[in-house]
Amino acid sequence: MSEDCVFCKIGGGEIESDILYRDESCFVIRDIAPVAPVHLLVIPNEHFTFLADLESEFYPVLGDMFKAASRLAREQGVSDGGYRLVINQGEHAGQAVDHLHLHVLGGEVLEGMG
Repeated sequence: MSEDCVFCKIGGGEIESDILYRDESCFVIRDIAPVAPVHLLVIPNEHFTFLADLESEFYPVLGDMFKAASRLAREQGVSDGGYRLVINQGEHAGQAVDHLHLHVLGGEVLEGMG
């Protein structure tokens, strides 16, 4: 846990949030600035910033994050129509919080990125 990380504070209960899902690896919340009708964040419980810095012991957590994303996409009704998964890495990619997280976007036709 990082003392100044908003996601660590949400995960630890210091900041109140509507947690839609939680397991031993990650939790899921709605993005506070959604760019699609369904915009969820899948956040690992353990604080990491960049994929490049992850050790192989963390790889199962990444798998759990993708399983949670799939589950929540079904629960939110976007699985059949399609959804996008995005991990922003670094300032140039738009990473706004320095805690690795997975965006789940859906609920409308998403343009771009072929």
